[in-house]
Amino acid sequence: MESIFLAFLPGGTEIFVILFVVLLLFGGKKIPELMRGIGKGIKEFNSARATIESEIKEGMRESEKKEIKE
Repeated sequence: MESIFLAFLPGGTEIFVILFVVLLLFGGKKIPELMRGIGKGIKEFNSARATIESEIKEGMRESEKKEIKE
């Protein structure tokens, strides 16, 4: 099953071609801005994930406390 997923991963040549196409599409001056935006998006996603995770854990603790009291 893992070999199926590995077959679709890009190799060294494919990554080089993708980077070259990105450079052609966005230009050298836009790439840092693009990467900054991607970084902010990832940061916001991780922050939201951590918030949801902590809320779920807090809800589980509260439900366990209610079960103990009953």
